[in-house]
Amino acid sequence: MQRSWEKRLAAKPDELTVNYVESLSYDKRLYKYDIVGSIAHAAMLAQQKLITQAEFRAIEKGLVEISEDIEAGRFEFDKAAEDIHMAIEAALIQRIGDPGAKLHTGRSRNDQVATDIRLWLRDEIETLQAAIARLQAAFVQLASKHTNDPMPAYTHLQRAQPIVIAAYLLSFVEQLERDSVRLKNCRMILNASPLGSGAIAGSTLAIDRKSTAEQLGFPDIVYNSIDAISDRDFCAEFIFDCALIAAHLSRFAEDWILFSSHEFGFLRIDDAFCTSSSMMPQKRNPDVLELMRSKTGAVYGALVAMLTILKGQPSGYNRDLQEDKIHVFSTADTTAKSLEIAAAVVSHTTFQTKEIRAGLDSGFLDATALAEYLVQKGIPFRKAHGIVGALVAQCEQQGKSLGQLSRAEFQERSSVIEADVYDSLGAVNVVRHYVSAGAAGPEQAQQQLTFWKKHLAES
Repeated sequence: MQRSWEKRLAAKPDELTVNYVESLSYDKRLYKYDIVGSIAHAAMLAQQKLITQAEFRAIEKGLVEISEDIEAGRFEFDKAAEDIHMAIEAALIQRIGDPGAKLHTGRSRNDQVATDIRLWLRDEIETLQAAIARLQAAFVQLASKHTNDPMPAYTHLQRAQPIVIAAYLLSFVEQLERDSVRLKNCRMILNASPLGSGAIAGSTLAIDRKSTAEQLGFPDIVYNSIDAISDRDFCAEFIFDCALIAAHLSRFAEDWILFSSHEFGFLRIDDAFCTSSSMMPQKRNPDVLELMRSKTGAVYGALVAMLTILKGQPSGYNRDLQEDKIHVFSTADTTAKSLEIAAAVVSHTTFQTKEIRAGLDSGFLDATALAEYLVQKGIPFRKAHGIVGALVAQCEQQGKSLGQLSRAEFQERSSVIEADVYDSLGAVNVVRHYVSAGAAGPEQAQQQLTFWKKHLAES
């Protein structure tokens, strides 16, 4: 096939050039959006009397047929077409002749691809938001089973304070909600039409950009034609949003890899989401979580690549921007798959509450609660902190827990400690005594569950 621009050059492109500059191998997934945008553009051209209604009908019919052929696998993609835009246009001209050759009136591939990627991302963001909601629902469902079951919380990977399992699980729901809000904001920012901006300066033809924007569901247009064809900020923002999703999924994966190990024994992931060893027959490996953790690096790499593409270009469109889709597509695919497998893992995991309870008294999880008990007795917190620190050191030497100390031993450190101290000791007692908003106790977890169930039902 002959490209639209070939007559400008004295020689045909070398095969090396053809293979190097083509993007059809990956941007063909934009075909639906390219066709929808082309139909809207053709309708506008007819409205503006730049083509006839008969020509518009021929263009529309031809594009719909091409879409059906692609969907059915009957369309032959020729890399010589370079990209999806030229592939569809060439096929249209072959089918309907001169009316097809008029389709590109008043537009460029520059504003065409800028429109296509925005249309694609609008839908992809909604798909990812739905996947996030499904993962949130899985966490909420699992959390509803464990509002009264305690577990240790960790800081610096050292035992810190007792919490209920539900509070731990709902912490991921909060993180995912921020991810969804960021994606929503990205969709709002990108939701303006660049179509009709042409190559860089617009057109001398009386095209109606507001018309095509309205047809394509854009609430407005990008008003500066130079920025419209070169802006890919929204691509970088999308990948950044996905990078944070990946970070949150990696944190979840790291936790559950540890918690499913023999050393922790906090939870059991269903065998359907584990693998085994080719040599060691006893192994149950949480490989999907390990890969989820690893794939975070690929998303981070895409973000760096996208920012690097943007950083050194002069104003206007440059072919560098062709590479944006590689990183946007790979990021979207990786994020979608990770969200899907994460929801499946959460839905098929059991917390081993008996095993967790059996080890709750180790690690002095009630130390902070004891310090706060002293505060309620009038001891300044810093002094209370020192008293409890000394008691913990004493317990370590004697091989005891705080709850195993006698009242006399307590009073050797502080005379304000009374018999009611034992109500504040032990992980089960501590979680019941949490009163601050958002704390990790049963009452607060139940409040959060009520909120999230309602919020997810309304989303």
